[in-house]
Amino acid sequence: MKIYRLNSTADGRRLTYGEEPQPQLGPRDVLVRVHAASLNYRDLMILRGLYGNASEGLVPLSDGAGEVMAIGDKVTRWREGDRVTPNFFRDWIYGPFREAYRSTALGGDDCAGVLAELIAVPETSLVRIPDSLDYEQAATLPCAALTAWQALVVRGKLTAEDTVLVQGTGGVALFSLQIATAIGARVIVISSSDEKRERATQIGAWATINYRTTPDWDTEVRKLTNGIGVSHIVELGGPGTFDRSLKSLAASGKIAQIGVLTGHGPESNLMRLQLMNADINGISVGSCEHFAAMNEFFVVHRIQPVIDRRFIFDEAQAAYDYLATGQHFGKIVIRF
Repeated sequence: MKIYRLNSTADGRRLTYGEEPQPQLGPRDVLVRVHAASLNYRDLMILRGLYGNASEGLVPLSDGAGEVMAIGDKVTRWREGDRVTPNFFRDWIYGPFREAYRSTALGGDDCAGVLAELIAVPETSLVRIPDSLDYEQAATLPCAALTAWQALVVRGKLTAEDTVLVQGTGGVALFSLQIATAIGARVIVISSSDEKRERATQIGAWATINYRTTPDWDTEVRKLTNGIGVSHIVELGGPGTFDRSLKSLAASGKIAQIGVLTGHGPESNLMRLQLMNADINGISVGSCEHFAAMNEFFVVHRIQPVIDRRFIFDEAQAAYDYLATGQHFGKIVIRF
């Protein structure tokens, strides 16, 4: 089978292509032929050595979708031909998150990812693909979509009366926009691109702000909400945006802390959070149980993932390079 691994070179970590025997199955493992994978900002950080402690020769990428090719002799949940996606956290099946699950995130530390034609996955960590989605669409869901779902629905308890601020137009941002709009909430999107702002409006954004031409975007957010602020913020920027997020937040509001797109920096003064009786929810994807519930929601509301560009398997490095440009609107997919 064809496979990619991350290997160290004199110039840093590199994506290297190879051919290897297919993985061996344990009694409760499932052999999945991967048909598509998608990239997240996390994958770029891992390649650059800025996230976690990836082992030498790690198979990268957390998000993939494929077809069951074979099953272990004790597998009861799946059969050949089933269409499935592995969960981001291999061992987070249901219930609250546990620290032990961190080491089972696909494509990070010592846990092999999905950038290979064939992968062996425990039967409990697979989720069925809805009939309404093809493999490429399904491959966008495990990290970005489930993160947005956890932020707004599972932890955020979003309602139609709420207003949401979404930062940017990448994968998590657009899934947040789609989920919140389907629930009936109003969504404000900030972006540096007027073209992307227009596309976000077409998807359902209630209002948009260009944060380059309006650097005090928190002031504009409060104007749009009659001085009240937003009840939910999908915080993807990190230190460079967090102070303005705090100023944009309504009393009793919730910040879903997800990203570090602006890098790492000094901590913000959280006194305003206390004064506003507001919350910060640290968000790190979700369980298989959350994943299945999200898929049902996507089917009912006919949500289709936004795919910006598709690359073939041999163009994996080009997919990484394109992600690094920040030009994408939605998800970047690798087609096998």
